[in-house]
Amino acid sequence: MAVVQLPEWTALAPALILAGTAIVLFLLDSSSPRSTNRPLLAGTAVVGSLASLAVAVWFTAAGVGATGIENYGVIDLMGGQFIVDRLALYFMIIIATVTALVAVASYDYLRDHSYQAEYYSLMILAATGMSMMAASNSLVTIFIALELTSLPSYALVAILKDNRGSVEAGLKYFLIGALSSAIFVYGVSLVYGATGSLRLPDIATGLQNAGEMGGLLGLGILMLIGGIAFKTASVPFHFWAPEAYEGAPAPISAFLSSASKAAGFVLAFRVFTTAFPIEATTDVIGVEWTWAFVILALVTMTVGNFAAATQENVKRMLAYSSIGHAGYVLIGLAALSTEASELVMGAAMMHLLVYGFMNTGAFLFVGLAEYWGVGPRFEDYNGLAKQAPVACAAMAVFMFSLAGIPLFGGFWSKYLLYTATLKAAADNAVLLVLAGALVVNSALSLYYYSRLVKALWIEDPILDRDRLAQPIGLYAAVVVAAVITVLILPAFGLIEDAAIEAATAVVA
Repeated sequence: MAVVQLPEWTALAPALILAGTAIVLFLLDSSSPRSTNRPLLAGTAVVGSLASLAVAVWFTAAGVGATGIENYGVIDLMGGQFIVDRLALYFMIIIATVTALVAVASYDYLRDHSYQAEYYSLMILAATGMSMMAASNSLVTIFIALELTSLPSYALVAILKDNRGSVEAGLKYFLIGALSSAIFVYGVSLVYGATGSLRLPDIATGLQNAGEMGGLLGLGILMLIGGIAFKTASVPFHFWAPEAYEGAPAPISAFLSSASKAAGFVLAFRVFTTAFPIEATTDVIGVEWTWAFVILALVTMTVGNFAAATQENVKRMLAYSSIGHAGYVLIGLAALSTEASELVMGAAMMHLLVYGFMNTGAFLFVGLAEYWGVGPRFEDYNGLAKQAPVACAAMAVFMFSLAGIPLFGGFWSKYLLYTATLKAAADNAVLLVLAGALVVNSALSLYYYSRLVKALWIEDPILDRDRLAQPIGLYAAVVVAAVITVLILPAFGLIEDAAIEAATAVVA
């Protein structure tokens, strides 16, 4: 029995805390617009992110969103427009964690930059949209949360106004993002026209009366897939990612490639499991929509990894690498028509959690290198370990974990995804191709990840560097991400249980 019975709306507390933090940052900037109090601004953003994380973890531990527990269970809000279940809380934890790491690292990275209050406000607003997206249960609230995420992100990419690359990247990101939003909302209108509903469970019910509108519904689903593919940087909607990640401040690249990608996938998981049950949808449109994700997964992981292997710019390499990892996670959607769908989707969610630490840490290390004045190319990193062994050791952890080397979290998440895909292949032999592609692409990724480790630890510097500064915030964020990437391996049993429970919330 609960000691204190909270109102139902407090189930959205992780997102509401982020929204309140953004408002506080706006007020701080409004009260003193010409002064830049870095400790106050960064501290407010970090405290708000950690508070959101703590509440999400507390709710999870207390049983919010879990079925069969008295006084809790799945919570519907605003007439079913939002739903707080294990899936929502799982991704709220990922988003809040990445936001906190990025906020800590930004303290040093933004030392000489203008618009710091705006920077933190926009970042927390984007995180708010991502958390709301995790709990959205209607195509209307999904679109609003999507735009709340996207609009601040465009400004964050272009926030270095004196940097031509940043402004150009922001413009390209905005134009492609506006196009993808138009495609998504047009898909929403077609789905509404075919089913007469916008709430995800009602759409599934409306499929019974959509028999004569199979073409309309099929086109709407295809457009929804296109909008989601943009958000997750999946091929062929991936072109914005290398440009945006290269031009944006490195902490924002980390934020977009980890938190934003997680938000895009929770959107995909909820929409396609709840609104479009496979058998009912196939009867209407005549084809299983999972085939679209089979193709997307195969092409995305292959194009991402092969493109990453040809890069000379470290940021662009990490950008294409993140596209490859999106392909791995898409396997969770490709296997939804099988008996092992919960295992595969759960493994994909596990990979997203580990990816949140190792990928965020990798981009933050690049931000640390930029802080030191290191150039963007691989050879510019030559011999850096001689002057910064701790940070370079952390980067080696990130690279080997991303490649899937044993002893690191990335190995176990990929291994579980591989074995789950093999189990699912018993019902759909095509998934054997995806399992094989996962192994081949992981082996290929070891080439370009180890190339950077080789530059850091083995190659001789191409020029003499002055003594490197020791920025506390950047160092702390990088080291914490590396430590968790290693220590997450012994705790993988708990993570596996949480991920499977989150997957069961929408698949079962």
